[in-house]
Amino acid sequence: MYVDHVKNIKGTSLTAPGILNATKQTLLGPAQGWQGWVMRLFTLAANGHTPRHSHPWPHINYIVSGKGTLFLNGTEHAVEAGSVAYVPGDAEHQFKNAGSEDFSFICIVPEEGDV
Repeated sequence: MYVDHVKNIKGTSLTAPGILNATKQTLLGPAQGWQGWVMRLFTLAANGHTPRHSHPWPHINYIVSGKGTLFLNGTEHAVEAGSVAYVPGDAEHQFKNAGSEDFSFICIVPEEGDV
């Protein structure tokens, strides 16, 4: 069993090619007893984005706050708090903040996808 609050979970600033103004918090995963899966909270500050990329594992996403876009296989989709998205494995994708406030989303991936 595991119970905590997002305010108590340390965030990591992400720095890699194609990433700007992004922070990741690992909310649940094997360390908390959820074997095989990882739930992360990404926060993109103003002008922030993830890299445009693809990989073999799928994503399940839920937009927590703010407004943004999800580029998915050649199409840009507007997303906002309450939006959900499934990104299949090997699909080219990218999240971008489209506003001046933080854009946050939950991303659940198989354990091997938490890189």
